[in-house]
Amino acid sequence: MTIAHPSPAATLNGAARCSVLERTALVPSVAGAELSVPLVTGTSIGYANLDHAASAPCLQRVRTAVDEFLPWYASVHRGAGFASQVSTKIYERTRGVLRRFVGARSSDAVVFTRNTTDSFNLLAKCLPRETSVVLFDTEHHAALLPWRGPRVHRIEPPRTRLAAVSAVDSALAACAQGPRLVVLTGASNVTGELLPVAEIAAVARKHGARIALDAAQLAPHRPISLRELDVDYVALSGHKLYAPFGAGALIGRADWLRAGQPYLAGGGATKVVQRQGNEFGVVWNSGPERHEAGSPNTVGVYALGVACETLAENWDAVREHEDALLRRLQRGLASVPGFAELCLFDADVDRVGTLSFVIDGFEPGWLAAVLSAEYGIGVRDGAFCAHIATRRLIREAGGEGQQAVRVSLGLGSTEEHVDRLLLALRQIVARGARWDYAKLDGRWAPTPDPRPLPEFLD
Repeated sequence: MTIAHPSPAATLNGAARCSVLERTALVPSVAGAELSVPLVTGTSIGYANLDHAASAPCLQRVRTAVDEFLPWYASVHRGAGFASQVSTKIYERTRGVLRRFVGARSSDAVVFTRNTTDSFNLLAKCLPRETSVVLFDTEHHAALLPWRGPRVHRIEPPRTRLAAVSAVDSALAACAQGPRLVVLTGASNVTGELLPVAEIAAVARKHGARIALDAAQLAPHRPISLRELDVDYVALSGHKLYAPFGAGALIGRADWLRAGQPYLAGGGATKVVQRQGNEFGVVWNSGPERHEAGSPNTVGVYALGVACETLAENWDAVREHEDALLRRLQRGLASVPGFAELCLFDADVDRVGTLSFVIDGFEPGWLAAVLSAEYGIGVRDGAFCAHIATRRLIREAGGEGQQAVRVSLGLGSTEEHVDRLLLALRQIVARGARWDYAKLDGRWAPTPDPRPLPEFLD
């Protein structure tokens, strides 16, 4: 069934919606679903994208919406032309789309950024002086590294969700007087496991602390409500949310953002600039634009809004699709000889469709190269920008290296993709590779590699 794609204004105005049947029965389609990739054997095969946690493909609805918007694309804010007014309306209206998507409060600010990393660096610059920051040392680098100084408390995650809540409680109790912030991921980008966000938020409130949620891996898979979770800030990325056009957002309480120094100095962030001797006197804007200097990524913002609306209309279908694939994947991987999964918690907990593993005797980078070159499967190998977490979990799983293989499911994944991966792993473990491989610039690659690049790169 084809979904009608309304005009940009109608899409973000909520006037056009999928039918009830479409919302409940269809999984939103993605661009590249029919992509065929070459193999080293000289044949080609449909691409099995099992690397959604890194960057998700573009939703077809987003692709169509962007194509419809591009003729209207123009400067935003202060433009007298009609196209500028349309672009400005779309840009500002998308703040409301994002606010609804994460269940934000009406007073919360929506600041458009490049991605989650950008969002947390922005928030870090806006923290009041002497703010204590508490976070697990297994966070993704985007949430781990922006916070600096003696008041940053990095704690090791315990093996149970209850103990994780207790660890945050103890860390907050040991903090010096002053503002406090807990930074927490919603779903681990290494294991897919969900963290006890609401329980940790309740502990934060007890200590008068705020909480910032890294939703990069959670937002594409589950609904989020800042109000229900009692979270102060949430950061997310469009390229994880099936809108790979370079936009993200930081959404949350406005007071720290309003009081903080502008993230970037430049046009758009300023209300008045005057010459004062050899210096410039600046009156900065106080709203979200305070941190959005320069010409904004209007196309990326619009794409992000359309993606969020599409997911919100189809959560039941998205959840059912991913849960079924995850169960199929877990059952199959359990029978692969030498397989060991990386897990944060001892007990089985709720998770999104991401898991990482090692296979005894096989280097993860080599495995990923073979899966790509001989089977047309895309997975991720490495430490996933969460080096501390990955290396610790590998040791706990009985592995000896510092890297793992990660499989991440999403709307571009199918049962055939999962089955092909499972068959490939069994064949590789049983008989090895059918091609020669060597490390080139630190990465495993087939030698020789006869796969042609797509024609548009010629």
